[in-house]
Amino acid sequence: MASTLYNQYVNADLADLVKKLENDYYNVLSNLCDNAYNYATRLGDNGQHSDTSLYVSMSTKMLTEIKSLIRFRLNVLLPYIDDLEHKVDEGHDCANCSGNCGVKHEIHMSELKNSHKKIKELLFRLQMVAAPLYSSTKYPEEYKVLRNEVTLIDTILTELFYLEESALVPKVLNAQKTINA
Repeated sequence: MASTLYNQYVNADLADLVKKLENDYYNVLSNLCDNAYNYATRLGDNGQHSDTSLYVSMSTKMLTEIKSLIRFRLNVLLPYIDDLEHKVDEGHDCANCSGNCGVKHEIHMSELKNSHKKIKELLFRLQMVAAPLYSSTKYPEEYKVLRNEVTLIDTILTELFYLEESALVPKVLNAQKTINA
């Protein structure tokens, strides 16, 4: 990722960063996963080439997992960050909470980091079972498209993880620190 693009993310305030990640990464990844899943399903429905069946089934599992982790970001993490920003704006101090804080600040960052680890493991395993595209074996066209889609998803996830770890997590931790979470 070019440094100019990176600076747009790292220099954004938390609210703008979240909007940019949602529009540029979460929504894009969701659509790419749907598209790749459709190719994998077609491959499965058409009777799989013996060399590609493991890759197709692992791709389907990985795409389902990625969609789930994106839903976590959209449905849990982003609303949490929005709530956190409101608390910062209001000058909330968690040190004054009764001890029964329902926000569970530490869980959200832990879940985010665990999702990075889980997806990296899935992508690594998927790369290990991928049949080479350029060999003497003739693979179905859908397989080649699926491989390209998964490679694109892998690239975007790598960028996203870098942005989350280098920009989002520090900004969230700083906001948590501001309210003594």
